[in-house]
Amino acid sequence: MTTVTAINAEEGAGLYALAHLDALESEAVHIFREVAGEFERPVILFSGGKDSIVMLHLALKAFAPAAVPFSLLHVDTGHNFPEVIDYRDNTVARHGLRLHVASVQEFIDDGRLRERPDGTRNPLQTVPLLDAIDKNRFDAVFGGGRRDEEKARAKERVFSLRDEFGGWDPRRQRPELWQLYNGRHSPGEHVRVFPLSNWTELDVWQYIAREKIDLPQIYYAHEREVFRRGGMWLAPGEWGGPKDDETVERRMVRYRTVGDMSCTGAVESDAVTIEQVIDEIAASRLTERGATRADDKLSEAAMEDRKREGYF
Repeated sequence: MTTVTAINAEEGAGLYALAHLDALESEAVHIFREVAGEFERPVILFSGGKDSIVMLHLALKAFAPAAVPFSLLHVDTGHNFPEVIDYRDNTVARHGLRLHVASVQEFIDDGRLRERPDGTRNPLQTVPLLDAIDKNRFDAVFGGGRRDEEKARAKERVFSLRDEFGGWDPRRQRPELWQLYNGRHSPGEHVRVFPLSNWTELDVWQYIAREKIDLPQIYYAHEREVFRRGGMWLAPGEWGGPKDDETVERRMVRYRTVGDMSCTGAVESDAVTIEQVIDEIAASRLTERGATRADDKLSEAAMEDRKREGYF
């Protein structure tokens, strides 16, 4: 049930404000329903990471008791954490959803992409993503990006127009006053939609706690083999880590964000419950991507450059 808080009870004025999480939930549900009414072939990007999990939870709420009228799309780098892939597949089966998988490995195998020297595949996701959008004629693509994550994402609107090449031009941003969203697009263009734009990492975790949403266990502290590189704890894997001069250690760690194993760092932690995770995040002064994503450290404008090329 939606929680309301009286803000002016004088003479029974009846002025109420939604509690913070309820307001964010209401906004996201409105966005999902708006897209369902405006677009023909929307799709939800779903990786099994916490933001996409919350996004799917909101979509399920938006259309209950009916089924979610969208399929899911995962751009699979081939270097994903096994726990996350298992969670993805179990979730799809549990809710009877349709999952499209765009495989980076397939594009490498047939020569459309080349492996990077550093083994990182996150930057390679753009081409398979755009291919899947074009092949399936998706006209709206839901992503779990939030404005608090990174400065390029802070610039983006809830409805973000992409050109016929999937590129993002900040100069083509549209006003979104009073939660009025403009989904108009020309043939070949599509719109990226970000229902969690106004959420913070702390909001996401508090909502997960309130809704009792299950997550992959790597989001909580566990003992794991890791090695130090670029100031981050990375997991060994087929992607090419560690190097000869990098020592593998067993440490208590957890993940704040989940992506390609080659560029997603763990943080040392003893937070084994959701309450402890929330306390840890509340005390942190680093964003999750700033603290744990090596691909965002390639340059000052790394994320914005990739968005201009079609990255989500």
